[in-house]
Amino acid sequence: MSGLEVERLRIAYGGNVAVADATFSAPLGRVTGLIGPNGAGKTTTFNAVNGLLRPVSGTVHLFGRDVTRESAAARARAGLGRTFQQVQVCANLTVRENVALGAEVRLIGRNPVRQFLAGAGQQREVRRRTEEALAACGISGLADTRAALLSTGQRRLLELARVLAGEFRLLLLDEPSSGLDESETERFGQILRQAVEERGVGILIVEHDMPLVMSICDHIHVLDFGQMIFAGTPAETQASEIVRRAYLGEVETAGTP
Repeated sequence: MSGLEVERLRIAYGGNVAVADATFSAPLGRVTGLIGPNGAGKTTTFNAVNGLLRPVSGTVHLFGRDVTRESAAARARAGLGRTFQQVQVCANLTVRENVALGAEVRLIGRNPVRQFLAGAGQQREVRRRTEEALAACGISGLADTRAALLSTGQRRLLELARVLAGEFRLLLLDEPSSGLDESETERFGQILRQAVEERGVGILIVEHDMPLVMSICDHIHVLDFGQMIFAGTPAETQASEIVRRAYLGEVETAGTP
């Protein structure tokens, strides 16, 4: 099913080309990986996909619609959710209040006045989405805890719950396992797969944890020095000499299986 389609995306800073004519897709109902060495252009690509950067050329289609010139807010309203490398939570709010923000943003749309005029029906919908997202991420027991008191792993789950509460159809996850231990990473991967299978969302994930990538992704794109050098299944990616030379060999040297 149509989700994200990027064609010949070119991003430059001054005279330096950061991403050169990248073409890839991330359909709904699938986990798609975007991997590559540090500095390959992965986060830059994410920023262009969600509207934080304007590309020099190329197109971004979201759910069949050209959104290349639309703002990040417009893309979010269309159903594109995002998490960042650095955990972003409202430390003084509770876990439940943080997660509810995701639902409120989608329901309010571009008019914040709606938040103050929300009727009982909309308030019930926010509560429903919030409680379902908390349960899906296994953090219902932390709902009344201030976010400032959470561990890194719990904050990562809070971020995921927030985008799930927004019922975004496509999720961009930028190194979501950063700071998690092995058991937390495994659980996080299970939650992502469950979201895809039960909700039909599409996920595009940038991640350096190769065991996680290989276990949850259906398809993988490899970016190196701003250029797409490979695309295939996890098994094909692991077997590729091109990928091994550019990236996987580096990871193995660092001690990752």
